[in-house]
Amino acid sequence: MREESEVIQLKVGKQMFPAIVLAGAILCGCGGSSSSTSTPPPGPQANRPTFFTANAQNGAVIVTIANSTAGATIYYTTDGTTPTTKSQIYQAPFLVSTNLTVSAIAAANGDTPSPVNSLPLTPNVPSGALVWSDEFTNTTGANIGPDPKTWTYDTGNSGFGNHELENYCAWGSNTAPCSTTSPSEYVGTDDYLHIEAQQPSSGVYTSARLKTQGLFSFQYGRFEIRALVPEAQGFWPAGWLMGNNIATVDWPACGEQDVLERVNAAKTPDWNEGSVHGVGFTGDSGLGTVVNFPAGQTAAQWHTYGMIWTKSSVAYYIDDPTHPYVTYTTDNMTSLHGAVWPFDAGQSNFILLNLAIGGDWPGPPDSTTPFPAEMLVDYVRVYAN
Repeated sequence: MREESEVIQLKVGKQMFPAIVLAGAILCGCGGSSSSTSTPPPGPQANRPTFFTANAQNGAVIVTIANSTAGATIYYTTDGTTPTTKSQIYQAPFLVSTNLTVSAIAAANGDTPSPVNSLPLTPNVPSGALVWSDEFTNTTGANIGPDPKTWTYDTGNSGFGNHELENYCAWGSNTAPCSTTSPSEYVGTDDYLHIEAQQPSSGVYTSARLKTQGLFSFQYGRFEIRALVPEAQGFWPAGWLMGNNIATVDWPACGEQDVLERVNAAKTPDWNEGSVHGVGFTGDSGLGTVVNFPAGQTAAQWHTYGMIWTKSSVAYYIDDPTHPYVTYTTDNMTSLHGAVWPFDAGQSNFILLNLAIGGDWPGPPDSTTPFPAEMLVDYVRVYAN
């Protein structure tokens, strides 16, 4: 899902602190005794981070890191190195399905960074085991909202960097044009997630964009979405991932992995595109591959869209994980001027599911476009590599 400018980069106060100190030193160092430029005494030490774990599936765990120091940022590593304030910033709980040690420190303005705290984990998960999923099970007898412990939402009609036309609505929103009586997303009694494109009035469109940002993330593994999508002029369904570090480095430095993505009406043969994006490879200069479905199949039928993410490699498949249709590696960067591979920087990635309407790629709906129309998702799963 192409992203240009939807996310506003956060400017965290503690990240600006070194520049403020430097400016202060220059201002205070313009004359006077040498004591005026002496190093100030260190502030109090930030508290050591705390780890919490929750069981996932087949021995995997979800790790949450917390800290009690006001305004502190947590930095962590999972590769055996000692964390510093240049390490990955903790943004969300993340899945662990391999044997590793999580190490973390905390730092805040004026404080000395905390001592390192480490959490050795030995889940001993066998390769190929299912380690996390949302099966969208609903036994209530009525439509319900997606699990709030897993899913949150992008909302509004900013165009999301692509001049899209839809208003994205969160579950439970009654702010026009969104409506709780006609929600844009719900888990039905059929045990499917429904993402519904609607046209409540002429030229007004509603839909939904679900994401696990801040709630769940993972690094490496085999990822699957089983879905069927609507195919008509102006529809742009997608299942994709972005790095948690989008909060600090912005897009595209956070990396983007597009697993399910297509636009408009079905073609013969019908198709899906799998792509990756990062600094130096976005838009037309990105790495994307169109794969055709076998004769007689379309994206409006059920398919499993998958990604195999390992160190230095991202591969995509449809229906059969033993036969990826494309594999991207760090070797692809050598032919792209200024390209930086973002998928091994230490961050975990969060999941997005959405049905966009209009935009630069598909163009607007027309008289042939049916409303309402649904994207259905049977499950979202992560397997151990």
